[in-house]
Amino acid sequence: MLEVYLVTSVAPIPMAAMLGREWGGMGQNYLKSLFALGFQAFLIMVCVAIYAVLVQNISVSDDISTAIWTCMGYTVLLCFTLFKTGSLAKSVFSAH
Repeated sequence: MLEVYLVTSVAPIPMAAMLGREWGGMGQNYLKSLFALGFQAFLIMVCVAIYAVLVQNISVSDDISTAIWTCMGYTVLLCFTLFKTGSLAKSVFSAH
């Protein structure tokens, strides 16, 4: 959320430069990064929804240690995918 606030707070500068011939690329790159940030938020929601479904299906009646290790594995997988959403979104929109 902090990144969204920071990117939108400087919006007037690249948007004003978008109209110029020499500085038009700055405005286009800004829009690409803004769309990538929105797509990253969508990817984060998808990852958390998948995590919620996976954790909901953990059965604790058989063996508690297996359930704990499974939950820890899913949590590590969630953290990994959350850190990768930014690079994936930037590569989809070519906003490097």
